[in-house]
Amino acid sequence: MAITAAQVKELRERTGVGMMECKKALEATNGDMQLAIEELRKSGSAKADKKAGRVAAEGIVIVKTATDGKGAVMIEINSETDFVARDENLLSFADAVAKTALAAKVKQVEALSALPLTGSNNTVEEARQALVAKVGENINIRRLVLIDSASATIGTYSHGSRIGVLVELDSDNADLAKDIAMHVAASKPLVISQEDVPQDIVAKEKEIFMAQAATSGKPQEIIEKMVGGKLKKFLDEVSLLGQPFVKDPEVVVSSLLSKNRAKVVSFTRFEVGEGIEKETEDFVEAVMSQVHGG
Repeated sequence: MAITAAQVKELRERTGVGMMECKKALEATNGDMQLAIEELRKSGSAKADKKAGRVAAEGIVIVKTATDGKGAVMIEINSETDFVARDENLLSFADAVAKTALAAKVKQVEALSALPLTGSNNTVEEARQALVAKVGENINIRRLVLIDSASATIGTYSHGSRIGVLVELDSDNADLAKDIAMHVAASKPLVISQEDVPQDIVAKEKEIFMAQAATSGKPQEIIEKMVGGKLKKFLDEVSLLGQPFVKDPEVVVSSLLSKNRAKVVSFTRFEVGEGIEKETEDFVEAVMSQVHGG
């Protein structure tokens, strides 16, 4: 019988197991939800994925470049602890996942999960499940970015295994591309140019600057100039082109690019765990809760 997306979704929500595994279990049991759950428990998948609810905010960022230099991929893979992030099992998995993504030129984690893992008889998702069971921690492939271009120059930079950057230049200058990638890693620009900063962010910053300036007691026209200056400084700070170049702070990035007749087409910066809310627990409260039966 045909398995519907709704059935897969329900089984995934009830077991925490990956989408492809759920679909296979439903197909094997002709859509019987209870039997599918039992099959997943028997295989160990459901048991392993009980860990899926735990926060995985550690991990690694892996960057891999094609041999011809015309493609590159960057992937963040999360674990629960830094100890597992350094484990050879996770590092080998990450390397194989990056090779798989680069070879298949995929741009979404969902598409990557269904692919055969390089050097394995399993899919990426099946290998992830096996790794979860082996290391005893939740492991997630969180995000990826792929650059596939025959005309651009790709610059990459890795700071240990926690920060990674991909940069795409429109000119043939590998050294400059790498320098810009290093700069992005250190200076954390949000966008390429001032014009790329979202208007809601600009409006919010202006509102804050206006409120700060209003307490100065200065005339309105002076306040407007003060706010205008602060806003320009803010836009320079968050845009790549307006930042002082990390290797030579006397030169802004826009001037460096102009000098080399180059343009940044795109950049992406990943840092392990950014944006993930980590659970914190007060040890004393936890102990007292156990004492009082809370």
